[in-house]
Amino acid sequence: MKIAIVTGASSGMGREFAERVGNSEKLDEIWVIARRTERLEELKATIRIPVVPISLDLTDDADIEKYKRRLIDTNPDVRILVNAAGYGRIGHAETITNFEQIGMIDLNAKALTEITLITLLYMSEGAKIYQLASMSSFMPVPYLSVYAATKAYVLSFSRSLNVELKSRGIRVMAVAPGWVRTEFINRAEDENGMVVYYDRFYNSSQVVDRALRDMKKGKDVSICGFATRMKIFGMKCMPHSVTMSIWCDQQRKKRKQKKNRN
Repeated sequence: MKIAIVTGASSGMGREFAERVGNSEKLDEIWVIARRTERLEELKATIRIPVVPISLDLTDDADIEKYKRRLIDTNPDVRILVNAAGYGRIGHAETITNFEQIGMIDLNAKALTEITLITLLYMSEGAKIYQLASMSSFMPVPYLSVYAATKAYVLSFSRSLNVELKSRGIRVMAVAPGWVRTEFINRAEDENGMVVYYDRFYNSSQVVDRALRDMKKGKDVSICGFATRMKIFGMKCMPHSVTMSIWCDQQRKKRKQKKNRN
């Protein structure tokens, strides 16, 4: 049985990936994973192949074990894995709770790694893995400190794993968008207004379009938008001290403008 598996499928990038993959690939089933069961059930109306909703909290070791057991019992041929589960919190590191900070590490990095390594046992030549990274993967980001660090991990892990899996014919690609209009922004929002400058937004369909094309081209990183690619190029060319200074100056200027208007 050929299947795709998408984590974080209840909204945003995960939902977009689930709908696109489920309606375009030759598969027998698509497993969609998130905590909100009712959101997963909704996908049955928008995806042409059978949808298997799986309600799991990927930061819970017991639920990771449930996922492992389901794979053992089903023994599927996993053709596509999309790790889109994740979240971020914007603000001063001292004002974000330890629970939320560690939660980002547990979901964005630890769970992504566990799901990847567990699922690899059921993948064969021609299989593909999409890992949700971020533009912030390429530099330290004040007021997004932990989130950016987790996404830097995702980028490094994905690119190196792609090299390791070449002998098995399995592709791994990090998807590194800039700001995307999803529920992420609502959840990440900074109540203290430390981050108010968001520059250009893209939508999830644009990011997924680009990712699907880049996978076909054999890339190990997908970056949506010329403006985003130019920013990342600049991040690579300049010292991190300079890029962080530019980022903080942008936020200060925008906060000042906002204050003056009020």
